[in-house]
Amino acid sequence: MDSSPGNFRASRVVECKMRFTLSPRAYHYPHFFELLSSGCRVELIDTVEVIWLVKNGSSPTCTMTTNASRKESAVVCSAFKPAPTQPADWVINEFAQAALPDQRLRWRLQMMTTAFAQKPTAPIPEACPSWAEAKGAYRFLENDRIVSSTIRQAHHQATLERVRAYPVVLAVQDTTTLNYSTHPKTQGLGLLGAHPKTIGLLLHSTLAITPKGQPLGFLHNAVRVRRGRGLAAKRHKRKLARKESYKWVESLEACQKLAPLCPDTLLVNVTDREGDLYDLFVQALSVSDESKVHLLVRARHDRKLEEQKRTLWQEVGRQRVAATLSVLVGRRGDQPGRMAKLNIRFCSVQLKAPSRSASQPSIQLWAIQAKESSPIPKGGAARIAWRLLTTLPVTCAQEAIEKVLWYAQRWQIEVINKVLKSGCQIEQRQLETAQRLERVLSVDLVVAWRILALCKAARELPDDPISNWLPMAQWQALCCYVHRRAMPPKAIPGVQQAVRWIAQLGGFLARKSDGQPGTKTLWRGLQKLNAMTDMWELFHDKERSPECG
Repeated sequence: MDSSPGNFRASRVVECKMRFTLSPRAYHYPHFFELLSSGCRVELIDTVEVIWLVKNGSSPTCTMTTNASRKESAVVCSAFKPAPTQPADWVINEFAQAALPDQRLRWRLQMMTTAFAQKPTAPIPEACPSWAEAKGAYRFLENDRIVSSTIRQAHHQATLERVRAYPVVLAVQDTTTLNYSTHPKTQGLGLLGAHPKTIGLLLHSTLAITPKGQPLGFLHNAVRVRRGRGLAAKRHKRKLARKESYKWVESLEACQKLAPLCPDTLLVNVTDREGDLYDLFVQALSVSDESKVHLLVRARHDRKLEEQKRTLWQEVGRQRVAATLSVLVGRRGDQPGRMAKLNIRFCSVQLKAPSRSASQPSIQLWAIQAKESSPIPKGGAARIAWRLLTTLPVTCAQEAIEKVLWYAQRWQIEVINKVLKSGCQIEQRQLETAQRLERVLSVDLVVAWRILALCKAARELPDDPISNWLPMAQWQALCCYVHRRAMPPKAIPGVQQAVRWIAQLGGFLARKSDGQPGTKTLWRGLQKLNAMTDMWELFHDKERSPECG
């Protein structure tokens, strides 16, 4: 029988095996390539054992097994074995009450959040150390049984526990847009502007902040999709619940539901000028004392007063200057920082209901005006002029100054939106539907809060031990890297010093004139710290047995 591939045939033999020993350059024989099929595996080897399989006259197939590996192989098998992600303690506590359909989904959520927090700017394949974890993350985000609000609700419950420890907490609300115009194939997105190709999601958040500025977490989040643009001429005919501006009332109602759960904490809902709605004040004053949540709103309208010809801010402008407040205005663009002096005026006012809501009663509020009296700043910057309305009584200058300082903390929610977009790269997430984007958004919101909380803790809680914020392996690896020593110090560094070290990994120069680091250098440094920690754990694993030879 001719054993060449072209003449080899079988008539009665069901299966035939033949063995050949080829030289290392066997791939020079062209007839072997004619026999390659989808079931054939070929490697560059020194000695190859070839088994020919023939079944009922079919064309022969072959399999090859390696006897000795070739030293100069063109194919290099990767031995990359990254350590699996272990959920951080703070993540476990944050999602301990997540009501997910399966316990394994909660574990996956904790592992994803830890991975995202270790590499905030990384996309999902980079943040997850292995393909198995990345695939698990994508399956989690694609799981229709997981409701996004369930993920956020677990964080809200953890935030409420932190809120209970403070006598006064500011609930700052604001809206931001998530632009996905570069992902036009994503299903379920809505309009963001007048152009039909500008699409994305609307995120309205309520962030809990202490009066000194320490973020405690989110108390409420709402994700909306704008299906179309309504006519401005008809907006007054729609009910409040059908207007987009109802988001401000919805945030206040969410805080009013939480108020009975923290009776020893005064909740103050803070909004910017967009939240200057008469219905918002009516809602705040119409609930019982146990659900009372006070308002602090920057005014946009000059409203009419009850039984007076003067308008609201005409009346406030007639009051004497009760106090002068000096505030440091930071650098903005080309405008240098400056020290601004504000004149504080305040009084009690009785607001008349708008003409379209004439059936509603008048309401009593307290008005505060903080207006800059210093000369016009260089560079054409406008003078500061804050006009605030509050349901809290303001009877003295100290209380008026307190409310002005509270409103100054509203800027924290702008910072966390920046962390969410620039740090967590939420607008760069590439998922097929808006529902999946909302699930990953629920995770990134927690990561963004954690980064901002760590940054602010360095200023508000400088002596707090860093072990309350970072795992032991992380802060020990950081200390050894900074001090260039193999063993970590016995004394645990404070959070202020540790945050400066982490920020220096991310490009913070730490000069005397630089002040405290911001969130940008912090999230950059956290990524480098994660790589350092992996090597630290590898070389300090006590369970690893020494290899001999």
